[in-house]
Amino acid sequence: MEIILWIVFGLVVGVVAKFVMPGRDPGGMILTIVLGIVGGVLGGWIGRVLGMYRTGEPVGFIMAVVGAVAVLAIYRLTLGSQRA
Repeated sequence: MEIILWIVFGLVVGVVAKFVMPGRDPGGMILTIVLGIVGGVLGGWIGRVLGMYRTGEPVGFIMAVVGAVAVLAIYRLTLGSQRA
């Protein structure tokens, strides 16, 4: 059940990140989920390491979106030049 929650959370965070940072992106729902999950883990880890919040606090969603936007930006910089 926890895996399904991670997938849904990744999808929501990925969609919000793509909304915040509009533009053409290759890939569909799977890529959005992966970007959301990776960004959520990255943003959550950074937020906890910096002592901004503890695990389970609602601000974790905001840091997950920030992390997903960062991952999306890195993705666009590295793979964006390879697209036609």
